Amino acid sequence: MIPFKGPVIPVVRTSTRDAAAKAVDLLRTEGFETFEITLTTPDAIDLIGELSQDGSLTIGAGTVLQEEQATAAIEAGARFVVSPVFNQAVGSLCAQSDIAWFPGAASPTEIHTAHLAGATGVKIFPAAQLGGPGFLKAIRSVLPQIALMPTGGIGPDDIKDYLAAGAFAVGMGGNLVDEQAVVSGRHDAIRSLARQILALSRSD
Repeated sequence: MIPFKGPVIPVVRTSTRDAAAKAVDLLRTEGFETFEITLTTPDAIDLIGELSQDGSLTIGAGTVLQEEQATAAIEAGARFVVSPVFNQAVGSLCAQSDIAWFPGAASPTEIHTAHLAGATGVKIFPAAQLGGPGFLKAIRSVLPQIALMPTGGIGPDDIKDYLAAGAFAVGMGGNLVDEQAVVSGRHDAIRSLARQILALSRSD
């Protein structure tokens, strides 16, 4: 079962723990409740543990490449695990732990393989470079039973098109979680963009 409603999931990837924590704080004040904390962020496991203590948030771990990383993230409180690649050991661990698993895939064969391996849904990555909403729509036409979450290069103006093409959610990284804006104090700009994105994702 997918543990979050979406439809836009902030992918938090920053060069410091403090910047990641601040980004989450800013976005949650505008209504975001689900966050993917990438393990490329320093002290990501510690941050996942801290944020997971707040029952109003759904925290997941991103860029999980190895079983050991998945174990640490799940023990810290991650409710879902996202990878840019397919790793069966990670998937098996998530299944044993009853944790949602979203491996990355970039072709119909990879997507179907991940689904057969027990993926909760499949991360389409890098979505923009693969062809954007048109690619997603084509995949959905032949694999309608698979939940798809495109990530990579998605901007605010793309959200509605991806959702219309069949995505159950989209992952947004730098186009939403702008580290430079966070560290330079341009917090009003981040909040304004967050409100804009939430409005776009909820509109008909």
